[in-house]
Amino acid sequence: MIKFSPIYFDELDSTNTKCKLLARNGAPHGTAVIAASQTAGKGRLGRRFCSPKGSGLYCTVLIREGFDIETTSLITPCAAVAAAKAIEEVSGQAAQIKWVNDIFMGGRKLCGILTEASLPDFAVIGIGINLLNDKKNLPEELHSIVTSVEEQTGRIVTPKEMEKALLYHLSEELSQLKSKEFIPEYKKRSFLIGKEVDVHSGNDVFPAKVIGIDDNAELIISLQNGKTMTLFSGEVSVRIK
Repeated sequence: MIKFSPIYFDELDSTNTKCKLLARNGAPHGTAVIAASQTAGKGRLGRRFCSPKGSGLYCTVLIREGFDIETTSLITPCAAVAAAKAIEEVSGQAAQIKWVNDIFMGGRKLCGILTEASLPDFAVIGIGINLLNDKKNLPEELHSIVTSVEEQTGRIVTPKEMEKALLYHLSEELSQLKSKEFIPEYKKRSFLIGKEVDVHSGNDVFPAKVIGIDDNAELIISLQNGKTMTLFSGEVSVRIK
């Protein structure tokens, strides 16, 4: 189990950026950077994570132990299970995981996760969870894509409540990283299994059907020619048709 030590900020450009800086300056295992808002929140593949003030939990944790080069790719799926469990605990409603790093509720994105590693020294895990309806501060193109705990459940969950649940479940799940005991929970919560998707790999885009997730949290897809293929996190972007 990890004992997290939170550090709070009213505003940061990015909790990941701040946490990496602290890590390079010797911050210990279990440091957690939490901001009330981010001006340049970071998403996967260079995307931006919108982070209106007071509307969500914007948190990055630093880990220095419990993983190695072989298990680095499992950090994000493991954190996704922790985030899903925490969201379910405070909201009372089931959360699903869209491979590899998003949490969905009601068919829309509720949470994003971005892991950045500086091997072999450390990894930082950034997690942003939308708690309150605040669409006036979101770009219009995101209104049909993202959601919040409030919108889906009617519950008002504070960042502090969410923080407590998230850090507890991160501590539990990350202790199972090398044993892969979290994998069944990851598979069970999959949002993509059985769905038709477009796979974006480099400059290529091709259609596929998701048929499963393997024991390394990699996505198994069926191609139009009948062959199967395994996708590794970080290599591709998957979009639901």
